[in-house]
Amino acid sequence: MIAIIDYGVGNLFSLSSSLNYLGIDNIVTSNKDVIKNSSHIILPGVGAFKDAYLKLEECDMVNILKEEVKKGKPLLGICLGMQLLFERSFEYGEHKGLSLIKGDVVSISKDLNEPLKVPHMGWNSLTFKKPSSIFKYNKEGDYVYFVHSYYAKNCSESITAVSNYGIDLTAAVQNNNIFGTQFHPEKSGETGLKMLKAFSEVV
Repeated sequence: MIAIIDYGVGNLFSLSSSLNYLGIDNIVTSNKDVIKNSSHIILPGVGAFKDAYLKLEECDMVNILKEEVKKGKPLLGICLGMQLLFERSFEYGEHKGLSLIKGDVVSISKDLNEPLKVPHMGWNSLTFKKPSSIFKYNKEGDYVYFVHSYYAKNCSESITAVSNYGIDLTAAVQNNNIFGTQFHPEKSGETGLKMLKAFSEVV
């Protein structure tokens, strides 16, 4: 069973619906015992980094996430949930993250060399950088759906896919049993469903 972490941030219904469509057992929860008894964890998220991390702390989710990951349980962070996996974010100041993956979260607009709109919103294709088990049913060039103004940087050792938007933006990462997608698999049609299926099969 996949535990979708409910900490007051994220589009939980569409994610749960996507897993239901695939026939994958899942539950939206903030119950520690349920999370401990799950086989996989998904950390969703939309909004501001600082607020989301504070809510994780308020729900006492920081320690349990780190404990479950340390045991080897697969964890998938989606969008802001992926950004929270990193060491720090520079969104409206400097804020600490979960430090499960090395790297920083920085502004897209500050790194762009051309006048592209931010947030980076809509469909963009994937370029694979390293093999990752969540892409086993996908192919390079598949399109996925993004909505973000910040991206992960200084994390080359964990990058598994990028999308070009004037610059190469980190699209997906992996550090052993820890996975992250900056895009929304649950909003990415058949391509995203394949990724969620693959994640559910990670042992």
